[in-house]
Amino acid sequence: MNPLERYRTIIPDWEGFRETILRRDPPTIRVRTGRISAEVLRDRLQAQGFVLSEVEGLPEFLRVIDGPHAVADTLENWLGLFYIQQASTGVAAPLLAPRPGERVLDLCAAPGGKTTHIADLMQDQGCIVAVDRNENRIRALLGNMYRTVHPNVLVVAGDGTSLPDGALFDRVLVDAPCSAEGTLRRKGGKLRGQTAKFRKQVPRRQEALLRRAIALTRPGGTILYSTCTFAPEENEAVVDRVLKDCPVTLDPITMDAPHAPGLTSFEDQQFDESLAGACRIYPHHFDSGGLFLARLRRLGLDEGAELPGWSPVPPAFPDGRTDPADAAKMIEAGFSRLESLFGIGADVRGDFGWIVRGEDLWAHRCGSWPLGSWGESDRWRVVSVGLRAMVPDYRNRPRPTNDLFRLLEEAIRPILVSLSMDQWAKLLDGEDVAVPGVESGFVPLGLQGHVAGRGLVRGETVRHEIPKVQARWLAKILALGA
Repeated sequence: MNPLERYRTIIPDWEGFRETILRRDPPTIRVRTGRISAEVLRDRLQAQGFVLSEVEGLPEFLRVIDGPHAVADTLENWLGLFYIQQASTGVAAPLLAPRPGERVLDLCAAPGGKTTHIADLMQDQGCIVAVDRNENRIRALLGNMYRTVHPNVLVVAGDGTSLPDGALFDRVLVDAPCSAEGTLRRKGGKLRGQTAKFRKQVPRRQEALLRRAIALTRPGGTILYSTCTFAPEENEAVVDRVLKDCPVTLDPITMDAPHAPGLTSFEDQQFDESLAGACRIYPHHFDSGGLFLARLRRLGLDEGAELPGWSPVPPAFPDGRTDPADAAKMIEAGFSRLESLFGIGADVRGDFGWIVRGEDLWAHRCGSWPLGSWGESDRWRVVSVGLRAMVPDYRNRPRPTNDLFRLLEEAIRPILVSLSMDQWAKLLDGEDVAVPGVESGFVPLGLQGHVAGRGLVRGETVRHEIPKVQARWLAKILALGA
């Protein structure tokens, strides 16, 4: 018997569901709204031959109907002007409803689709603590965060269930690991096999993560629990157990986008009646994947009160290896280089916080962080805070990174050394490209009006300093556009 048959009685339009899961879902992209408008991005992609449509209820998303090649292989993706993301998952961040300046926790953050969406909604102001225990997935999270240029994310490696006490958050997202039935369209409509041990263990872990999220949310704060599976055992049943003994109430979800209500019963199980206010998204709703969402409100009211456990981000990383006096000197040296080489003055620098870690200078917009109240533990570690901005050059002088140039794109656009696509193709092929009149030294290199990366000018010729993997990707994109 097809294991999906157990859901026949709970899925509206069963035939539509069955027909949809046999087709591969079309790619959808989320506009990086802090860097480009949906209208401008749409025009740019359509000019390249892509056929796009809107996604009902998701104004920041575009569905890719057709195109000359994969939308991933576009300059706009390489520049971080959009994020390839399933449409169904695009409802999560707006339902969490983060606001600029808030403190938000993402307990299962990698590879970063929902994290970067939250950062967009926060306008890169406030602090997102993005936690994941899988090192490979953390690398993907970092790559996506740096590419889309989000400076207000503190990335932590560790198990979300062991995150320390001490700091409370305004909002917490628990995008819990699950049986992933909602992704079956990527597998030809077939579910992956599940052992009895897995089916028993995964709801326990989901519940443990949700309980930890509740404990770390301020009174009056919001917790959003989500999975990409249809199984009530991993969805309503988990939330039902938490509602019985945790200081939360279910906050009903209402939205214009297509969806189905949560379940109050399934087979021989009965759930809290309030779970009708949860949300189920099936593949035929968005021509996308499946998703379950339940929004909880922590009982109590302290809206506007100062959150405990938060303190300003210091200029020296508190690892015992970064001397505060040395850090202050490194920051001043970095500021001096930014002003003398690129005209970046205090008015621009003041938009960010700056912290030294080891030999590197980082730029961020976190404002405050919870590390001062967390103490020390071998169960978690900080991976990054914001974006790595400057690193030592061969003479131990602060050298700006590609990420910093992208972060300061608006400020450095007047001094951008813009190259044509043909010049970039030559540059990536190892040929010299003349830049007459440009002084020797590090320069920001541009492509189609955006910062593409750092370059080094010597004798009126330039070479790029873009990491090899990124350079190979850009070379492929340029070849497709030729």
